[in-house]
Amino acid sequence: MNNQKQQKPTLTGQRFKTRKRDEKERFDPTQFQESIVQGLNQTGTDLEAVAKFLDASGAKLDYRRYAETLFDILVAGGMLAPGGTLSDDMTRTEFCLFTAQEDLETMQAYAQVFNKLIRRYKYLEKGFEEEIKKLLLFLKGFTESERNKLAMLTGILLANGNISASILNSLFNENLVKEGVSAAFAVKLFKSWINERDINSVAGSLRKVGMDNRLMELFPANKRSCEHFSKYFTDAGLKELSDFARNQQSIGARKELQKELQEQMARGDPQKEIIAFTKEEMKKANVSEQGMIGIIWTSVMSCVEWNKKEELVTEQAIKHLKQYSPLLKAFTSQGLSELSLLVKIQEYCYDNIHFMKAFQKIVVLLYKADVLSEEAILKWYTEAHLAKGKSVFLEQMRKFVEWLKNAEEESESDEEEAD
Repeated sequence: MNNQKQQKPTLTGQRFKTRKRDEKERFDPTQFQESIVQGLNQTGTDLEAVAKFLDASGAKLDYRRYAETLFDILVAGGMLAPGGTLSDDMTRTEFCLFTAQEDLETMQAYAQVFNKLIRRYKYLEKGFEEEIKKLLLFLKGFTESERNKLAMLTGILLANGNISASILNSLFNENLVKEGVSAAFAVKLFKSWINERDINSVAGSLRKVGMDNRLMELFPANKRSCEHFSKYFTDAGLKELSDFARNQQSIGARKELQKELQEQMARGDPQKEIIAFTKEEMKKANVSEQGMIGIIWTSVMSCVEWNKKEELVTEQAIKHLKQYSPLLKAFTSQGLSELSLLVKIQEYCYDNIHFMKAFQKIVVLLYKADVLSEEAILKWYTEAHLAKGKSVFLEQMRKFVEWLKNAEEESESDEEEAD
């Protein structure tokens, strides 16, 4: 019996151990750059031919590995060194974005080249966005004309959804802001963006990435005011952008005011103090009484946890609003403010389903508390109401409105007799 262990079979052939770092190809964009530059020199200013050349070259050249080199060449004609200057030791081309004509039509044609390239090679999307962010940080290294072309192109790309508005973050770089480069670049960028779309589309894109409240940061801290922003962009022919920024600041101030009011109510601060504070803030933020009554109504209704049962919530609302009627009364000195409040109440009762049956009782309470006048209620009933829940609320108010009209007629009749 053979006690020796049976030898395991081995694979024939020689095994080579290779370390991963040896396998990794060295990053050398020289050959790649020469191929792209040569192709651009051959196609020249024919952007249709450029697009076809880039499309075909993607099958032969490593776009994934050399994306930054590719975009540097297409924009600046060669590889960019940190700061935005062209690398001296590399081949370059005279046919690129920076040497093109400085007009919107040419920039739209260049945007199409990038658009076709990225649609064809989807993996370049992220690299392209990173490239634009980098180029924005290099703005000081470019000439004014180069900056203008880049600004127009960026606006068109943003309008077409080729890049996200989050790239604007690069413009808030302290050095660019301090020297006025960011604001001047933003003028050209927003002009071409609005030209492609409209201010509402621009506003939507900015809101999506939280940039809608950051536009003031295009200016140094000592110039970061709504007045300066408004004058700068209005003078540059972008009134719609300055109006948008002003509106955003106003919305921000209103949200802060509402938050502060809710905190004061939660603490149980005396209403005299709340009224004094609100009147002061109203002046500071330049908010009209009609705007203010809406903020107060929302604050009053948000500082309570409401009962979910319809039959109990009305009672709870009446008790709560009776307590805060002096605050509401302080900001309904004008007929328009009363109508604004009525519309707000209608909206609230419609949006919060368990309040639907409470509408008439709330209005009657505020009428008795001298917050709402009969004129305002009658005007709301006949013409100033909203479509939301119209039939339900008008039916609820019908008997009370008839009573008001009869009381008004009787009053007129008594006056006539007295005369």
